[in-house]
Amino acid sequence: MEMTVDLFDSIINTSQDCVFWKDKNRRFLGVNQAFLDYYGFKSADVLIGKNDEEMGWHSDPEPYKQDELRVLAGKSTYKVQGKCIIRGEERDIIASKRPLYDGDEIVGLVGSFVDITNIVQRQNKNDGSQVLYTIDDLRKYSYFDRIVDEVSLDEILDPLTGILNRSYSIKFVRSLIAENIPFSFTIIDLDNFKFVNDNYGHTAGDKVLKSVSKDLVEFTKGFALAGRFGGDELLLIDLKNISQSDKLNFFEGLYGKSNVLRKEVFFENGQAFVTGTSGCASFPHDSDNFSDLFSLIDKMLYVGKSMGRNCYKIYDEEKHRYVEIRKIARNGIFKTMHKLRSEIEKEKTLEGKLIKAMPLLGEILLIKDLYYVSADGKMHAVHDKNFCHDASDLPAIMEDDLFSQGSLDLIKKHSPKFYKALISGGFESVLISKIRKGNDIKGYLVCAVDRSLRIWQENECAIVYYLAGLLADTE
Repeated sequence: MEMTVDLFDSIINTSQDCVFWKDKNRRFLGVNQAFLDYYGFKSADVLIGKNDEEMGWHSDPEPYKQDELRVLAGKSTYKVQGKCIIRGEERDIIASKRPLYDGDEIVGLVGSFVDITNIVQRQNKNDGSQVLYTIDDLRKYSYFDRIVDEVSLDEILDPLTGILNRSYSIKFVRSLIAENIPFSFTIIDLDNFKFVNDNYGHTAGDKVLKSVSKDLVEFTKGFALAGRFGGDELLLIDLKNISQSDKLNFFEGLYGKSNVLRKEVFFENGQAFVTGTSGCASFPHDSDNFSDLFSLIDKMLYVGKSMGRNCYKIYDEEKHRYVEIRKIARNGIFKTMHKLRSEIEKEKTLEGKLIKAMPLLGEILLIKDLYYVSADGKMHAVHDKNFCHDASDLPAIMEDDLFSQGSLDLIKKHSPKFYKALISGGFESVLISKIRKGNDIKGYLVCAVDRSLRIWQENECAIVYYLAGLLADTE
């Protein structure tokens, strides 16, 4: 069948997409019936010979003008999300455009779009998705400037958090390495995220991810892009803070007053204090290839987790060159317990057992000394013989066998004497276990560190509880 003008008109005007074509000066040459119906026009005469700016269809027409100029220079765009104003109402659309050729010469462009406002509203209402980067935000980076006209925003962004998805985060990092552009690379793990999901539901977990992502984007706007690596792990690609001092200042701000990684998040059925652990390294100073660079940030993340989480670790070759994850991870909690028992079983006295246990406990819990509160209420240190303080009111906080806190607020309120003893040592976080045999409380084992908001992990609590049980058999 030969393509006639009548057949072409029939095909174009039965399409449900809004179709238009323009000359090389971006002036309308024609539109289809769906386009006329969408804008409420009776005929195309009202727009023929005019451009978008003259029609007033965009609150900010410049990005759309630049988009069409790129098409007139030979590029095609596909499913680019944007907005237009229809009878005073801003609507969401997805548009595709291609150049029109006469032989080898570009003489104009043809495009089509569909309205997705209802879909966006339905998504925002039902699935809680958000969009944190616009096309203009991404165009500031050369890699995305090359692809955003051909790849939709939906394909680039994570559907829940609205930041870069895993695939495009890694593609962006690889592009910076290929172009030899210095940057800092960070992986962020949200602490105890499983606890939020298990206790408050996955809707609460989604809210945490969205909240942290939104605040992270706002805190790094203009110099970094955030991405979701998977689950509760986020990525940050920072093109500004690359020197050690700049990275240190950045993370001090991020973990300080930024309200990104240390904040309360409220749910319909409760609330949670959200923190995160970060590992960071830089290209090309720390590594000149993707594989090694990612290994470094992963290693730093693991170091941060081993130090009680809720902290950041910046790679320093002098400090971390010989750090081995397998050494940090060890061979499991049961082997640690067995070694602990073997170390102290030959000792007869409480003091002897604590002295033998301290090196292993110090290495695992990263504590400088071990403390215990005796039955008479005195708090002693294993190695510092001069450390002796009144902690006789410690039992007031010990409703259970174990007590762990990242701050001293509850202790200050209920056990002021014990609080004063801790403050004298400069401590801000504690893990305590009763030393008891049956109903007989023989004392308390105290692990204390000088870092606030330390999160004591389950394996750490288990090891301290196990040691307290071994000490309970001491006569």
